[in-house]
Amino acid sequence: MRLTDCHNFHDFRTLARKRLPSPIYNYIDGAADDETTKARNTAAFDDVDLVPNVLRGVQDVDLSVTVMGQKLDLPVYCSPTALQRLFHHDGERAVAAAAEKFGTMFGVSSLGTVSIEELRRKHKTPQVYQFYFHRDRALNRAMMDRAKAAGVEVMMLTVDSITGGNRERDKRTGFSIPFRLNARGIAQFVLKPAWGLNYVTHEKFALPQLDEHVDMGGGTASIGQYFTEMLDPTMNWDDVAEMVQQWGGPFCLKGVMAPEDALRAADIGCSAVILSNHGGRQLDGSVSAFDQLAEVVQAAGDRIEVLMDGGVTRGTHVLKALSLGAKAVGLGRYYLLPLAAAGQPGVERALGLMKDELTRNMRLMGRARVADLSPDNLRMR
Repeated sequence: MRLTDCHNFHDFRTLARKRLPSPIYNYIDGAADDETTKARNTAAFDDVDLVPNVLRGVQDVDLSVTVMGQKLDLPVYCSPTALQRLFHHDGERAVAAAAEKFGTMFGVSSLGTVSIEELRRKHKTPQVYQFYFHRDRALNRAMMDRAKAAGVEVMMLTVDSITGGNRERDKRTGFSIPFRLNARGIAQFVLKPAWGLNYVTHEKFALPQLDEHVDMGGGTASIGQYFTEMLDPTMNWDDVAEMVQQWGGPFCLKGVMAPEDALRAADIGCSAVILSNHGGRQLDGSVSAFDQLAEVVQAAGDRIEVLMDGGVTRGTHVLKALSLGAKAVGLGRYYLLPLAAAGQPGVERALGLMKDELTRNMRLMGRARVADLSPDNLRMR
């Protein structure tokens, strides 16, 4: 199977499974507990149908949106995710370059594998920095100051990860950073030598946003330990309000689900909330972001921008979310599996397919601009 054989998310997923050692593939693809929330994230879109209008004469389609003051050519962006150079040796470099080519936003995680400074120097497209709230308040301030000095436009605080989720696929393979694989996991690496060759012949794996603060790569800490020991489960609204003031620019909370939390975020000066359950990787049984979207937009959409992510595999999913009031939609596994399968060409192909689907389906819906979408063009089953 080649990249040119990939025509949708499921094809990319198949190609990534063929190329990645099983422990790494399952780290990307897996979720918490029974993975019911992960499944619901995508299934939720099937409970709503699109109602197209005809004879609208739509030829030119404008997919652009403005989110948190950032003009994007597409209503989708590449959500920040951890460990990207573990999936492909180019990691965030490939994602940032692809995002810039399509004129959209990309995110860098505090567990990212390329520095925010390098990416900000190389790319003009808007950049988000996603970070976690640490027990060490000085570390939180230092990370924000560093992002500001680098010229990052948007600060994103993840609020649904004060402790790590129960990811049982990783337990079965022994996956961790640094690697502490069990015998079954090691055998899977032997079966995929091309990945191993790329891993050892390219730049040494690192976590540059954290390396000067935490020894994550030297064998002293695993990702699970990082979540359990370094993140602060006592984080509260007063803590976040202080960070919003310190940042002084677009600040969003990722992992909000309840309408009252969206309103509270508006009260403390946040620019946006991102409805998200971390791809089903945290609280299994959590409601899907799409299922919550209408309620949150109705409660808080006139006071704060509402975005969402989770389970998006098609352009029609994006159109349904935009119709319910989402300002933009985050992509996660949708671009990570193409990254793992083929690097920058994979991400570009995935974003290109998404753009084509959105353009084609907007014409079929009889809509020329994203602003023309509304709940009127949806029917609940």
